[in-house]
Amino acid sequence: MAVIRKTRRFTVDEYHRMGAAGILREDDRVELIEGEIVEMTPIGSRHAGQINRLNSLLAARLGSDAIVAVQNPVRLSATSELQPDVALLRPRADFYRDAHPGPGEVLLIIEVADTSLEADRRVKVPLYAKAGIAEVWLLDLAAARVLVHRRPTPQGYADERVVAPADSLAPQALPDLLLRAAQLLG
Repeated sequence: MAVIRKTRRFTVDEYHRMGAAGILREDDRVELIEGEIVEMTPIGSRHAGQINRLNSLLAARLGSDAIVAVQNPVRLSATSELQPDVALLRPRADFYRDAHPGPGEVLLIIEVADTSLEADRRVKVPLYAKAGIAEVWLLDLAAARVLVHRRPTPQGYADERVVAPADSLAPQALPDLLLRAAQLLG
């Protein structure tokens, strides 16, 4: 006899109500991915150090041109809210205190992959594309390379390229922010 399993998917609003009710705690490491509450892996010291490096580098270079959001929520749809490692956001007077940013407010997403490369490529990057996030950089620490994703479509990014440590790149939305890949990779 086959067992039929029913699952319950949640909306972002329901997910936030669970937080307000104490079902989910602020320090729980979870994301809402297509209606499912998914536990995130613990952050290792290499990954944390890389995020700190990026935060320092980007905040110093950008000033008030963009808000550097570190591991903060970005609402992608009614059923997905991810916490990218770094998001460069359009400046806003309230610094997104009144509402989490959506795809139209994101200038660039940067995900750091120390042990999560395949999960990021298979799950997160396609969700960013489907939501219309214009550009995603995936820092592959193991291979010392940056995977650049541009031109989102519902099926994925139409433009994907690999940037080696010796090469430079700039976000499309911030062309004056020219960075060497080696600076990003540490």
